[in-house]
Amino acid sequence: MKKSFAAALVFIFTLCASAFAQQHAAVVKQPAAFFPLEDVRVGQKGVGHTVFVGTETQEFGIEVLGVLPGFPQPRQSVIIARLSGTNVERTSVFAGMSGSPVFIDGKLVGAVAYAFPFSKEPIAGITPIKQMIDLFERNTQSGERDQLGFPREPRAVSYAQLSGANWKPELPRTNASSATFIAPVATGSPLAGLLGQQFAPIATPLVFSGFSADTLAQFSPQLQGNGLLPVSGVGGSSPITPMGKVTDKTLAPGSSISVQLIRGDFSVAASGTVTFRDGDRIYAFGHPFLSLGSSDMPMSESSVVTVIPNTMNSFKLTVPGEMVGSISQDRATGIYGQLGHAPKMIPVKINLHTSRDRVETYNYEVASDEFLTPLLLNMTIYNTITSSERSLGDSTISVRGRIEVKGQKDIQLERRFSMMGAGINAAGSVAAPVAALMSSGFDNVELGPITLDIVATDSRKTATLDRIALDRAEVHPGESVEVQAYIRTESGKQFVQRIPVQIPSDVPPGQLLLFVGDGGTLQQAAASQNLVPKDLAQLVSSINKMKKNDRLYVKLFRITSGAVIGTDEMPNLPPSFVATLNSERTSGGYTPTVLSPIDEKELPPAEYVISGQQLIGINVVR
Repeated sequence: MKKSFAAALVFIFTLCASAFAQQHAAVVKQPAAFFPLEDVRVGQKGVGHTVFVGTETQEFGIEVLGVLPGFPQPRQSVIIARLSGTNVERTSVFAGMSGSPVFIDGKLVGAVAYAFPFSKEPIAGITPIKQMIDLFERNTQSGERDQLGFPREPRAVSYAQLSGANWKPELPRTNASSATFIAPVATGSPLAGLLGQQFAPIATPLVFSGFSADTLAQFSPQLQGNGLLPVSGVGGSSPITPMGKVTDKTLAPGSSISVQLIRGDFSVAASGTVTFRDGDRIYAFGHPFLSLGSSDMPMSESSVVTVIPNTMNSFKLTVPGEMVGSISQDRATGIYGQLGHAPKMIPVKINLHTSRDRVETYNYEVASDEFLTPLLLNMTIYNTITSSERSLGDSTISVRGRIEVKGQKDIQLERRFSMMGAGINAAGSVAAPVAALMSSGFDNVELGPITLDIVATDSRKTATLDRIALDRAEVHPGESVEVQAYIRTESGKQFVQRIPVQIPSDVPPGQLLLFVGDGGTLQQAAASQNLVPKDLAQLVSSINKMKKNDRLYVKLFRITSGAVIGTDEMPNLPPSFVATLNSERTSGGYTPTVLSPIDEKELPPAEYVISGQQLIGINVVR
């Protein structure tokens, strides 16, 4: 009897415990209380939360003025509201307020995300929370296929692009005035005066630490064209920290959030506000950061020093804190991140050998992204050089180092520039191969540490290849001929470099052409100017085989028929193959060539950066 009674008690207790667990699970899993867009009415009042100073959120009032359908995208809407409160009256809608959650009757409506520039009243646009969540819950395609489901193909890359000559960063958006209520206005357009009549995303303050005003002046136009507000010297640095502890209070709605693009001796962090937290999922901004789509950037809590009222654009000053997760999506209705997930960053180490015989070492990390990584590298390398060396006038910059690529050989860098503005060219010579790798179309391109040794001097050391001469005009196969290269410096001083050239023993009698010139000119004279690599290994190999810009090369050519088919150079073709290409039944598909390379030799670097080219004929006799 007692055993039956005890068994019954255990059974009842089990049922109660099960019911309690199910009820608790239901409470945990039930969706947050959202205020439906269809219930929004003119005149409704509510409250918003954001951080004006420190880390604690403060309230501000909102009054609904209406709903604007079809903005910023078809089948989307934005709620127009007037903000109120002591703090808002002082700052109006400010950069860094993006994502501030708005509530009506205690239910989440959405995120403050848009504003009218130069508006006399704090009028804001609110992105409905359902639009933010729905966009990030859609299934995404596999990285190995495009949006139509077809396999991704490698992209063509030009040798000029790989050389880094006049490299320019390419950000996702063009240089126009963000997403607007009317048509976008390009920089310099006569419609620029109508900017105040545009409803635009609130600018995202991008806080720079460790960057000079000259660096920001170089890159600000591209950043501002993508809706970013560069702020220099007023934000705290972002140290390289391990993953911080995540609690229930981490990145609560209304708190300040930073997206870290660079951490370490240099720091770049974008500031905004958290809209909604669902477990370990974070929704913020309410508008795109850079419209990167899939991304992987550190996400951290941050504290606000203060909000600076400004007639042009008020903005908040922030100090990034510990990393607590990563941003994995950046799309039309905001950014999405996950707590506790560590992003993959690219470590960079630069040893700068200054013109004052000092060595300064810089360590930092940059975000790994197809568009951002080359730009961030370009900025930091340029800033490293100009922060210690001259940015105006002539200088000579040498760059040596390596870029580690997971599963591949290291990319070896060796470049030297002697000219006015050598710093920006030196920075581009590193950013260009990185851009080619990350935009190649191959999956799982993972860059490891980048290590650079940069040597700077405050003088220009250039020379020109004036003429060349041979010790004899006729030569037998297998013999050597000496080339005298006459080189003249800018001051008029001339010196001679003697170059022995071995004639291959299997060369048939006839005329050969001997080229002597700098690596850049030789690369530009190649029959094929583009490469479509079949795999990542071939791309890495091609980057490592790029001609160096600071030394002479010697190359022998035969005068014989060849062709460039697609991007493949096919020299010394048999007559029957050439006849097939020239058939009356075919047209196009190839470019004929008349020179076939036989041998090539790279000379050691000289004291001067030598440019120029010369050609001379050699007669091979029996």
